Amino acid sequence: MKNILYGIFSICLLLLTSNTGFSQNEVDAQLANAYYSKGDFDKAMLMYEKLVKDYRNVPLVHNNYLFILIEEEEFGTINKYLKQLVKRYPQNIYYRLDMGYAKYKEGKEDESRKFFNTLFSSVKKDVFKSRLTAEYLVNKQLPKLAIDILRQSRAFYKDESMHTLEMANIYRIMGEKEKMVEEYLNFVIQNPSNLDYVQTSLQNLLTESEELEALEGLLYEKVQQHPTEEVYAQLLIWVNLQQQNFYGAFVQAKAIDRRKKTQGTRSLDIGFIALKNKDYDTAIKIFSYVIEKYPKSINYRRSRMYLIKAYEEKVKTTYPVQLDDIRSLVADYGKFIDELGANRTTLEAMRNKALLHAFYLDEKDSAVQILNRIIATPRANRAIKSKSKLNLGDIYLLMDQPWESTLLYAQVEKTEKDNPIGYEAKLKNAKLSYYKGEFSLAEEHLDILKQATTRKISNDAIALSLLIKDNIALDSTEEAMQSYATIELLLFQHKEEEAIEALHAMQSKFEGHSLTDELLWLEADIMQKEGDFDKAVNLLKKIVEEYDYDVLSDDAYFRIAEIYDKHLDDKKEAKRIYEDFLKKYPGSVYVAEARKRFRTLRGDFENKSEEQNDNIKDRLN
Repeated sequence: MKNILYGIFSICLLLLTSNTGFSQNEVDAQLANAYYSKGDFDKAMLMYEKLVKDYRNVPLVHNNYLFILIEEEEFGTINKYLKQLVKRYPQNIYYRLDMGYAKYKEGKEDESRKFFNTLFSSVKKDVFKSRLTAEYLVNKQLPKLAIDILRQSRAFYKDESMHTLEMANIYRIMGEKEKMVEEYLNFVIQNPSNLDYVQTSLQNLLTESEELEALEGLLYEKVQQHPTEEVYAQLLIWVNLQQQNFYGAFVQAKAIDRRKKTQGTRSLDIGFIALKNKDYDTAIKIFSYVIEKYPKSINYRRSRMYLIKAYEEKVKTTYPVQLDDIRSLVADYGKFIDELGANRTTLEAMRNKALLHAFYLDEKDSAVQILNRIIATPRANRAIKSKSKLNLGDIYLLMDQPWESTLLYAQVEKTEKDNPIGYEAKLKNAKLSYYKGEFSLAEEHLDILKQATTRKISNDAIALSLLIKDNIALDSTEEAMQSYATIELLLFQHKEEEAIEALHAMQSKFEGHSLTDELLWLEADIMQKEGDFDKAVNLLKKIVEEYDYDVLSDDAYFRIAEIYDKHLDDKKEAKRIYEDFLKKYPGSVYVAEARKRFRTLRGDFENKSEEQNDNIKDRLN
């Protein structure tokens, strides 16, 4: 019995001693790695050489130890060390990879390549190990070898859909964007749920217009080769939208609507995007198509409504605005409302009609009556009522009743707190304070709005705040700023003649003031709306030439190009300015639109006629 107890005690003592020793080794390994992290390789190496003699320590120090050996070009030691590890741990692929990498670092590239090829022959049969190998090689900055192992794995399994995401990421690292795109397309075709991921990736990676054009061409080929693969058509819609080619996106959406029998829903979505981006002609084509093709669908009413809206926006931006066209729009809205009766869609139409009465036909009483009717409608939702209250506040401002405006804006602020429309109400109140010359109060509102969740509201608040701060800092009387705010109020009220008189008076009184370029901008805007395009261009050129350092410079140059393009019909000069604009203002918010217009005028879309697009659509059906 004593002998048995003594034996158990001896074993326990041995285990305790062994564990204590290994714990000390862990401490030593941490200390050695700390030396390594500080760059004190000599001290680290002395400890590593002792630690690796016990195989249990190798996982704790291996990578750092190998790095120092390679840095010191101790390739004889490396070869011996790695051979021992491979012999002891034949299933650990990393030690074998280290051997190939060490040969590469030694300068024996042919021998290294031969070693890796032998290794790949066994690894390619295991999908998991193939991925581990590729990841290792990428980390060691050997992406071509990483591609090789993944290709061999594909070939072994005869499956081109394997490793698509891994290969796409490696090609991205290598800068081979065409191959990267091909792999992303392989990835998305496996599962349409990957579409959002691929679109986000491509949006971040394809930053040049030429890259998007190349993707578009590739997708057209894919659509023709695989007409039943809807994902290619969806990607083609996306890439056309990225280029603001809304008609091209519509062609694909139209095809999907037909095949999926979605009654024009996708087409309608493209129409909304085109309308929002001021491509009114394309929006009109799309809404007209849905109305004609799906007269009994749920999309018919909305298409009717937005067709009139698209015409309205086109009329309002075709200068000078013709009152006869406005009256026709009012009549169209009236017919639409009479035909469909009172509902959510027609309430929006009523609101649009009221604004035409107020801001273009000077029929403010009719506008007030219509808006009050919407607000009093029991079935009207809160959003349409709030919008109508804001519009009613604007009309009271037209009628020189700012107190009524303030009350209505405040109501909407309260009921729509933390909603975009509530922020819009606060912005309107800030502008009202600004118009009245209450700049401190305006800035209090604007400081809050700078943090607004909607980019437009935030940007508008920042712009107005900067305008106030920049122009009252050196003017304690604030007289010039008050004069400028009054001019802006007159323009809001459509009192252009009074605004021009006040503007010229201010230019004479405050010659050389920091607001001079803003005054030029306002006058150019008035001239454009009155149809005096030559004068508008001259005023805008003055901003570009004399105030090229100011924030309005890119706005003015882009506006000049637009006038030549859309109003003076001088496409050659417009093309020249758009091209020059892209070089002169690469960071401008107008870059995407300028690039689209330049490409259109250059003829890039001529080979993608509507007939060709329709042919592609027919193949999808």
